[in-house]
Amino acid sequence: MSVPFTLGALPTLSRSTVDRQEGLRTNPSRLMSRWADARVVLLDDQGRTPVVEGSAVLAFRKAVDFGTAPPSDAVFLGEWQDVDYWSLPGGPSGEADTVQMAGSWGFVEEVPRAGGEVWVELRGYGDLLDDTSAGLFTTAQALRFWRRQAKFCTRCGNPTELIQFGWASKCTGCGREEYPRTDPAVICLVHSLEGTNGSHVLLARQPIWPAGRYSVLAGFVEAGESLEACVVREIREEVGAAVSDVRYLGSQPWPFPRSIMLGFTARADRSLPLIPADGEIEEALWVSRAEVRQAFENSSSRSGARPTPIADGKAEIILPGNSSIARVMLKAWADAEE
Repeated sequence: MSVPFTLGALPTLSRSTVDRQEGLRTNPSRLMSRWADARVVLLDDQGRTPVVEGSAVLAFRKAVDFGTAPPSDAVFLGEWQDVDYWSLPGGPSGEADTVQMAGSWGFVEEVPRAGGEVWVELRGYGDLLDDTSAGLFTTAQALRFWRRQAKFCTRCGNPTELIQFGWASKCTGCGREEYPRTDPAVICLVHSLEGTNGSHVLLARQPIWPAGRYSVLAGFVEAGESLEACVVREIREEVGAAVSDVRYLGSQPWPFPRSIMLGFTARADRSLPLIPADGEIEEALWVSRAEVRQAFENSSSRSGARPTPIADGKAEIILPGNSSIARVMLKAWADAEE
């Protein structure tokens, strides 16, 4: 007898080893005393960070290279194996060339390379990193986006300044404090009613996506709305389907710019017509488990996207990228037994 599927792996951007050490954010003497031995994660203007070429490890910088004390824009990320980690803005030093790498959704992209390091972005390459590097990069990116959007006070409009080593801002006018926000968004794998785990999954594509790119449906939680109610509303609004049996699967931070993806599964009747939302969903379709399994086989390497024919050759699909919880959800469903 089959059982409802669960996530078979931790989403790649949910991995982390670092202790955030919240209490140290208000303990400057302790952080200052260990600055000389700390390590720094650099982020350039596009949010990319250096990785040691051919490895799964971030190319950290020595904190002392940036002065005898943390600069005003330094952000404390946490502690791991008796070492403090920080983030700072910065780019490649010296001449940089480019190298081709398969990134988000398997599409080959050019990334900067300098001094034995490649500068990669989190969305496309986060899954290549080890657990420590993935957690540090994700946290640094989330705080970077928050700071970019919180430079002015929402109460009086005056500029704000960072406090608590990057984990809060304070208005220079009225003194109001603000902390990094995370916006909840649901992402739902809808499968068909037949069987415990259904034999088909509902996939859709947005008009702005590259040809063949499909994923499960997602949307932001509205004010005064529960997560389960958001799942029901979003699926209805985006493709016109009524869902039932809403069940939580897991979550993943998605700092683009400041979301957390809350994964769910639900069921719907695939005999009823789908009605894609005008301007938001270009196409929605039901895909069989066998077709999804074949799509995973076709995307097992990072040498480039390889579309999988579906619906008797009437369409082709490319699965979500390795850094997305959507891929973990689809893999868990594809591996489930009826």
